[in-house]
Amino acid sequence: MSGGTPVAGGGYMRQRHSQGYNSSGDDLEDDACSRPHSPFSPPEQPVRSWLEIAENVIWIASAIFIIYFGDRRSNLIFLLWHDDRIRRLPLFLGMVGVMLNVGIFLYTSMFAWSVRRFDEKWEGASISALPFVTLLGIVSFCLFSIALWPIWSFLTLPLLFTLFMACMVILPHILIGRLRMQNDEFRID
Repeated sequence: MSGGTPVAGGGYMRQRHSQGYNSSGDDLEDDACSRPHSPFSPPEQPVRSWLEIAENVIWIASAIFIIYFGDRRSNLIFLLWHDDRIRRLPLFLGMVGVMLNVGIFLYTSMFAWSVRRFDEKWEGASISALPFVTLLGIVSFCLFSIALWPIWSFLTLPLLFTLFMACMVILPHILIGRLRMQNDEFRID
């Protein structure tokens, strides 16, 4: 133990020596209550570099190009509904896998927040779901590849990866994350 103040029993006592600590003198575990909080201040957005913004725009533009042009005769949506070359069973099983993944993501990110106190059991639930979600995502990717292979052959793999990356770029900007109010004003833990 180092960095503490020696006491009579031979141990050390932890003290705060920060000049910015504007508390009443209580020795609290964290400084959540000492941070000035304004209820009307907007949440801080991370600053993104122009390179990251350019990458995101390229992923989204590529996905729009793939969806709009499809196989050069019709767009991707029309192909998915009406083309007989697509293997339907792997396509539907892949869609079921994606829906299960979305359900697991919604449960672990939004519905677990309804619990008043964020305990370690919720962290364990979301972490223990990661291998299942990863395996389900890989299986869904393989099923989509099998379903769409007759149309694009070897180009199916980069096409699906591009659509996946565009979804990963768009997902953080969907309104779902903004519905959750994060207010630590009344925390006492």
